[in-house]
Amino acid sequence: MDYKASEHIQDLQYFGEFGGVNPSISDSSTYTFLSAKTMFDTFEGNTEGCYLYSRHSSPSNLYLGEAMAELEGTESANVYASGMGAISAVVLQLCNACDHIVCSRTIYGGTYAFMKNFLKKFNIAVSFVDITDLEKVEESITPKTRMIYCEAVSNPLLEVADLPSLSQLARTKEIPLVVDNTFSPLSISAAKLGADIVVHSLTKFINGSSDCVAGAVCASKEFCLSLKDVNDGSGMLLGSTLDSLRAASILKNMRTLHIRIKQHSKNAQYLAELFEKDGLKVVYPGLESHPHHNTMKAQMNPEYGYGGLLTLDVGSLEQANALMELMQKEKLGYLAVSLGFYKTLFSAPGTSTSSEIPLEEQESLGLSEGLIRFSIGLDNDIHKTYLAMKSCIKQLGVLNGDAVLV
Repeated sequence: MDYKASEHIQDLQYFGEFGGVNPSISDSSTYTFLSAKTMFDTFEGNTEGCYLYSRHSSPSNLYLGEAMAELEGTESANVYASGMGAISAVVLQLCNACDHIVCSRTIYGGTYAFMKNFLKKFNIAVSFVDITDLEKVEESITPKTRMIYCEAVSNPLLEVADLPSLSQLARTKEIPLVVDNTFSPLSISAAKLGADIVVHSLTKFINGSSDCVAGAVCASKEFCLSLKDVNDGSGMLLGSTLDSLRAASILKNMRTLHIRIKQHSKNAQYLAELFEKDGLKVVYPGLESHPHHNTMKAQMNPEYGYGGLLTLDVGSLEQANALMELMQKEKLGYLAVSLGFYKTLFSAPGTSTSSEIPLEEQESLGLSEGLIRFSIGLDNDIHKTYLAMKSCIKQLGVLNGDAVLV
């Protein structure tokens, strides 16, 4: 797999209204028409390319959407005010009352809560399964199933979905495969691997500066237009509109995405290999010890590496909290949720980004209290970072089973 998404993004050129190298920002909530008939046609959905109202679309959002479509290799893309705005729009567009979803058991906590709790309001059932077990996925599909939903690389356990196999299964059953590719932009080209719809939290790696919240849906032109339909489009009617100023800012940051992803992956691979040699319980898709290493290797774009996320299990929540607080004190990063920032971010998922998942279910998934999720930063001297992190670990005598790092 070697889809040159970065080249497609780099080839995009937009001239600003006055010849600027950046497109002009559309600072308008509503747009004028030269004829009343064109306004009517636009409301009826018959005039593509006309701007109606910024909740529907805007030039700035369109530019970012085009860049996201190039990133994933889809016909089109819509952008939203958050990743959850994108996910909820897709689910509610595809599902009606009494429908069914097959969903990965390990997903972002907000998605889990939406699927398990919120969808009950519409009597939409969800089966949470081990997405890496194709037999269990197939067994869970019913005549009422409207989608298979998963994350390409799961949050926070870093399980890797076999997207070509899932796509083949979904097409056999005539249902769409919806993939959240937030953890692996550029590293995995989900649509090229068979995903029908790809969602992203642009908040993370794609924006890369932890200064905004945004999301995207990359899919066919037909599906993206259906989301914006003024009569029954969930994206339009739920109102999760991305502000034009933020859209313009994210588009500028996307131009360095290929450079940033390479460095995030390089640094994470370096730390993971050394921590594993030190005897720590580290999980990273780039390690041969990872149970889905070969799956990732077979479907990744090699030049972008295995991604910027890794986990360490340090035995207990007390140890995890103490280590994170010490690392923050030593200026190795921030005790914060989210990912894709230039500094390393770390959190204990069981009490933060996955806290919506009940404790008994966390335990059954293998999400231990001592698990720390790291979004590795863009450090220039990663060996210096490694030595400093190792020093923090040694100071606390962090346990790995019965062994202590010395």
